[in-house]
Amino acid sequence: MSKIKPALVQGTRDLGPELMYKRNYVVSIIKEVFEKYAFQPLETPAMERLDTLTGKYGEEGDRLIFRILNSGDFKKEVSPDVWQMAESNTLAGLICEKALRYDLTVPFARFVAMNRHAIALPFKRYQIQPVWRADRPQKGRFREFYQCDADVVGSTSLWQEVELALIYAEVFEKLKLPVRIRLNSRKLLNSVAHNAGAGERFGIFITILDKLDKIGCQAVVNEWLNAGFDHNGVSNLSSWIFDENINLYKVENQLGTSNEGLKEVQFVFEKVKSLNPDAPIQFDPTLARGLDYYTGCIFEVVAEGVAVGSIGGGGRYDNLTGIFGVEGIPGVGISFGLDRILLALEERGMSAFAQVSKARVMVTGLSDDDMPFAAEVAYAFRKAEIATELYPVATKLKKSLEYANKTAIPFVAIVGEDERNQRSFTLKNLKTGEQNAIALAHDTEWIQVLSAVENEF
Repeated sequence: MSKIKPALVQGTRDLGPELMYKRNYVVSIIKEVFEKYAFQPLETPAMERLDTLTGKYGEEGDRLIFRILNSGDFKKEVSPDVWQMAESNTLAGLICEKALRYDLTVPFARFVAMNRHAIALPFKRYQIQPVWRADRPQKGRFREFYQCDADVVGSTSLWQEVELALIYAEVFEKLKLPVRIRLNSRKLLNSVAHNAGAGERFGIFITILDKLDKIGCQAVVNEWLNAGFDHNGVSNLSSWIFDENINLYKVENQLGTSNEGLKEVQFVFEKVKSLNPDAPIQFDPTLARGLDYYTGCIFEVVAEGVAVGSIGGGGRYDNLTGIFGVEGIPGVGISFGLDRILLALEERGMSAFAQVSKARVMVTGLSDDDMPFAAEVAYAFRKAEIATELYPVATKLKKSLEYANKTAIPFVAIVGEDERNQRSFTLKNLKTGEQNAIALAHDTEWIQVLSAVENEF
């Protein structure tokens, strides 16, 4: 058998222990805040029916869906003429009935439609699972990545948007990651597009606007004009929408006080600020969020001082469940981009959280005869709820200490012949070099051991 060179699929990556510790810490913060706001956990399958996913993300999004070939001889079910002549999309529809999920929102809408009579509305769920997109891999953009979503269905109240913005603010405050929470409305954008002469081509208008961060203001204006939008309308729009000092009152002067989208944005912005004056929320009329299913307020989160793209986003999607034959269930949700959050934390040098949940103590035996008692000591630490690693073989102390230092374990409990005979161990603090002999059976000294270990963290 020929040897295969080990390699990853492009756009994917292995997650080693250090990265997993960091990821688990960030997830624990997000879950803690989700549950504080009374969201309930949910999971959906990695695969969905292809027709469940297509048509929900726009033309560009549909191209990025990972399709799964039908099982068995998928080719025999397609006539030779069709196989030779059909366009790629047509052919894919004949040989692929399933696909990997593109996001967590559409599967959630499908779940709600299927379980409408079994859930109480409003229904608040959070979901932390991987998604897949056939995108071109680059920094901060993977083909397989995790999303952490919180959604509410069954309520049109803008207080849901307020609470979701507060969740964003609290999570990033706990992570000590400075961000901007950008806020806009698709309704407001609809008015803007109408004034620019977009007419029925709203999708094209916002698709171009969504490129702003990549191509710049003038290129966006040029593409609007090339798309045939009204020259005077585009000229007037570009005179204020790209203003770095834009605010709600300036937009009110352009769109009028009765604009529904503007009113919704004002409500959310003012209520968030009244509850959390430090919330880094910012009105941004250029925020587009290109997904077709958004209908109201939209959010996007950007980390300050790092170039990793958006690290969160979401919005209202009042019509999403209607495509599954269930009308009248409005929804709104947000998502955290876990992988990009980790990249942002790394770029800002915030790595202290990497130590959370690692072993705090390593127990090492100096001879084979010492190993049974060393295992007993390790078990006692674990019964005391202290994460503990047992060095699995008897070895020289220098080697086991090198291992503890390399894996960032701060304490080592050493068991040699003298310790074994006295049913004790020597606890060494690798940070200070201090070490003390501790008797396993003496409760008062054991409490001091626990205190020493816990105070290190």
